[in-house]
Amino acid sequence: MTRTRRHRTPFLPIAGCLLLAACSDDTADAPPGAPGTLHRVAGLGALSFPNSGAAEAQEAFHKGVLLLHSFEYEDAAREFRAAHRADPGFVLAYWGEAMTHNHPVWMEQDREAAIRALERLGASAEERLAKAPTEREKAWLGAVEVLYGEGGKEERDLRYMDAMRALAEEHPDDLEARAFHALSILGSAHGGRDFAIYMRAAAAVQPVFDANPEHPGAAHYLIHAFDDPVHAPLGLPAARAYARIAPDAPHAQHMTSHIFVALGMWDEVVRANENARDKQDAGRRALGRPANACGHYASWLQYGYLMQERAEDAAALLDACQERIVAGGSTPGEAGYYLTMRARYVLDTGDWESAWSRWAADVGGAAWTAVPYDFVTALARFRTGDVARARALAERVLRMASSADVGAQDRLLAEELRALLALHDARGDEAVALLRAAADAEAALPWEFGPPAVLQPTHELLGETLLELGRADEAVAAFETAVARTPGRSPAEDGLSRARAAARSSPPWTP
Repeated sequence: MTRTRRHRTPFLPIAGCLLLAACSDDTADAPPGAPGTLHRVAGLGALSFPNSGAAEAQEAFHKGVLLLHSFEYEDAAREFRAAHRADPGFVLAYWGEAMTHNHPVWMEQDREAAIRALERLGASAEERLAKAPTEREKAWLGAVEVLYGEGGKEERDLRYMDAMRALAEEHPDDLEARAFHALSILGSAHGGRDFAIYMRAAAAVQPVFDANPEHPGAAHYLIHAFDDPVHAPLGLPAARAYARIAPDAPHAQHMTSHIFVALGMWDEVVRANENARDKQDAGRRALGRPANACGHYASWLQYGYLMQERAEDAAALLDACQERIVAGGSTPGEAGYYLTMRARYVLDTGDWESAWSRWAADVGGAAWTAVPYDFVTALARFRTGDVARARALAERVLRMASSADVGAQDRLLAEELRALLALHDARGDEAVALLRAAADAEAALPWEFGPPAVLQPTHELLGETLLELGRADEAVAAFETAVARTPGRSPAEDGLSRARAAARSSPPWTP
C-alpha cells in the first residue's frame, strides 16, 4: 500500500441530517438495528449502527459503542460482553469487545487480550468471518482482524486505517464507519502529533458531527484533531457540545478541557475537570475503589486552579496525591502524575521552599522519576540562592539525562540546568546560547496537548534569564513566543509584562 493512498483526500461530506432520518426519533418503531434508526442512550449520546444482533442485545451493544467513542474502555467491554451473552452469535458484540483493547490516540494496544475476545466467537479469522451474516458486518469484522493481525503495530495501524477508509467509502451512509475511520487516522500519527494527519481526521469526522450533533465520537475526535493553540478555535463548537452529549462519561467531561487549555479558558478548564473527577470517583466508589488522587483529571484540574491563582485548592489536590505516593504501592502512572503536579505547583506559584519543605516524597531512583523530581528541587535551590545544593542536584540530573529511560522533554530539563550552571558561573552568553538551543529543540518536538509537556517551558526560562542579564528586548521576544505556545498561561504572561516594562525603560526598545 502506498503512502499516497493513505493520504488521499477524504470523500465528500454528508449534508445535514439526511442519513439519520432527519436526526429525529421518527424511526423509533423500526426493527432493532434497522438502517436510519437513531439510538439514544441517556447520558452517553446517540448513534445509528445497523446490525443483525438480537433485540435483547441492542441496548448493551449501543451503550458499548457510545462508551467506546468516549474512551470509557472498561465500561464498554462490560456492555459488549453483556451483548454477546444475550446473543452468543452477535458478531459485532465480539468486534466491540476487541476494540476496547485498542487505544489509538494514546498509542496503546493489548493485542493478546483482543485476540482472546475474538476467539470467543471463533478459533480463527476465517471461522469468525464465516459467522458474519451480512457483507457489511464481514467488513467490520475484517477490519478488526487486520488491526490485530500479523506484523508490527505501526504496520497494522496503517492497514487498519486503509480498511476503515474502504468500509466508509463502500457504505457512505454508515456514520460509524466514518467516525472509526477518523479515529484510525488519528491513530496513524506514530511520530507524535502531526498537523496534516490531524486535519485529515477532522475532515473525515466533521460530516458525522454535522449529520448527527449528538454523536460522542464525532465531537470527541474533532477535539483531538483541533487540540493545539493554532487550531483550537475550530474545536470550540465540539467542546461546547461534547459535555452535553455525554454527561455520564468522565472522559467526555475532561476532554472538553483540551480545547479550553489551548485557549487559556481557565474557568471552563476547572469546571470540566471537576465534573470529570466527580463522575469518575462516583464510578470508582460504586466498584469499591478509592478516589483517583493521582490521575489525569486531578492533574489537569490542579493546573486550572493554578492558572486561576487558587493555590490552596491546587495544594489540596497535591496533598491527596502525595498521601497516595507516601502510602506505597502506587503505580508508575500515579508516580508520573505526582511528579507533574509537584512541578506545576512549585514552578507556577514560585513557592520555592515547598519543594523540600512540603512536597517531598520517595519516587524511587529510576532516571525517569529522579530527573523531573530533582530538576524541580534544583531550580528551586537556584531561585533561593542555595547554589551549592542546586549545583549538586543539577550535576546529578546531567549524569542521568543520557539514560534510555529519560524522554526528550526531560533531557531538555537537563539542558536548562546546564544553562543555569553557566549563568551562576558568570557565563551569561553561554547560558543564553544553551537556552536558545533548548527552546529550538522544544519547538521541534511534536506538539503536546494540555499543560506544558516540558515542566519548565524553555522559552519562559530563556525570557527570565535574558531579563536577569538586562537584555529586555530579547526577553520580550522570548516571552511572546511562550505566550503564543501557551495562551493565557500566567507565568508566561507575567514574564511578558515584566519584560515589556523593562524594555520601555531601556531605550532603544520600541513598542
